Amino acid sequence: MTDVWSQRAEAFRESPTHREGPDLDLLIEWCEPGQGVKVLDVATGGGHVARRLREAGCTVVTVDPAPGMKADVLAPADHLPFEDGSFDVVTCRIAAHHFPDIGAAVAEMARVSNRLLVIEDNVFRGEKVEEAERLRDPTHVRSYCEDEWKELVTGAGCEVEQVEQFDRRQSIDAWLERVDTPPDAATHIRELLAERTENGMLAFDSIVLKARRSQR
Repeated sequence: MTDVWSQRAEAFRESPTHREGPDLDLLIEWCEPGQGVKVLDVATGGGHVARRLREAGCTVVTVDPAPGMKADVLAPADHLPFEDGSFDVVTCRIAAHHFPDIGAAVAEMARVSNRLLVIEDNVFRGEKVEEAERLRDPTHVRSYCEDEWKELVTGAGCEVEQVEQFDRRQSIDAWLERVDTPPDAATHIRELLAERTENGMLAFDSIVLKARRSQR
């Protein structure tokens, strides 16, 4: 999987869906950025969260399992090589649906945070959408609903403070091309997602969640 993601690195660095948007703006705000705030950006991908937080004055360490993403530290989300409470804020944006063990990943992110955990990911939208996601990209594991996210985060020792969901749109052509979806698979995916596609734009939803580390 790591080699696959290295090959995709430039596409994700240039992707408008990942590079900008009101969801990204909110995530940055909820990180409570400022001078002296130390942040860990997990599964940094194209590095858009890290860039914005650095512009806001934070000291940011990036981590990703794919060498091509050029993170500061090479590691998966479920094995973070940092001491407990090493960071003020730990963030992760549009990546968790790829994690093989989501419980372990959330526990690790909570462990290395001493204050905030701010996560964004795609929302579960039914088994038909999950099938399309896996067909497009076999590294997709699963998306989760709001209640599942709350359970994961509270189970890791954090208290949920704020949650917001976003209705979003993106070009289905660009979405398929970003991971080089084979033509036959793309045709079937379009059929599966026909009800969520209008004028070439695919409707999808994301959730942004802010949680505070419980008192140790």
